[in-house]
Amino acid sequence: MNARYLLPLAFFLNFPAMAEDSRQLARLTQEAQATLRQEMLDNMVALNEILALVAANRIKEAGEVAEKSLGRSAMGKNARLPFEHRPGPQMPPTMHEIGRGGHMAASEFASAAASGDRERALALLPNLTASCVGCHAAYRTR
Repeated sequence: MNARYLLPLAFFLNFPAMAEDSRQLARLTQEAQATLRQEMLDNMVALNEILALVAANRIKEAGEVAEKSLGRSAMGKNARLPFEHRPGPQMPPTMHEIGRGGHMAASEFASAAASGDRERALALLPNLTASCVGCHAAYRTR
C-alpha cells in the first residue's frame, strides 16, 4: 500500500479525540451521498465475506470476491447514473485517488489469491482496508 494513503490515518491517530470533526468535508449532493453510503455498506459485506473465506482457507474464492466486489472490476459501476447520483466526480481529487488505490489494492490481493500464493495473499490482506481507513480518517460527507 502506498504510504501517501496512510498519511491521513497517521495524522488522525496522533491526536486525541476532539469534539469538532476536523476531517475535510467532501461536498457531495444528497443523491451522491446515498450512493456512496450504499457502496460503503456493500464493501463491508464484501470484506466480511473475504475474511470468512480466508479463515476457511478458501483463498482463491476470497480473491474472486475481492476482484468482483472491490477490485478494478468494480470501478465505474456508477457511470450510468445521473451526475448528481455519482460520488466519484464530486469528490475532492485526493479522496477519489484514495478510492482508486483501494480498488488497485483489492485487485493485487485478488491476483495473489488467484495464483494460490496464500502467504502473499495474507500479507496483502490488510491493504484491502487501508484505503478505507485512510479515507474515513481524512474525509466526511456531512
